[in-house]
Amino acid sequence: MEDELVRSGRFVRIVARGAQTGQARVVTVGFVMETTEADAALFVAAASGTTAWARNLLADPGCHVTVGERSFDAVAEELPPADHARAIRELILRYGTPAESLGSGPSFRLRPVAGELA
Repeated sequence: MEDELVRSGRFVRIVARGAQTGQARVVTVGFVMETTEADAALFVAAASGTTAWARNLLADPGCHVTVGERSFDAVAEELPPADHARAIRELILRYGTPAESLGSGPSFRLRPVAGELA
């Protein structure tokens, strides 16, 4: 089921290095696209500060991302408060009413290392 959601472009798959094990860890989560004149990136958000995939990205922001037919290396940048609020709002608009805890954890901009996302 997750493979279908990723292939459809509705969800993103993130492969990050485990903060404690150093081994590849995979998560599939909802996202919203951020497009500016300069570039494009994806916004994702964790439900809590103890969410493993968020802790992994905080420890090592390098990751590999797959969405639709595109796959690329990215850097996860923790969002400042104003962008965090915007990301949570956009995620709620895209996916409907979330679990009450969405936004309690960190949110990230997944910026492609090379090339364009859009």
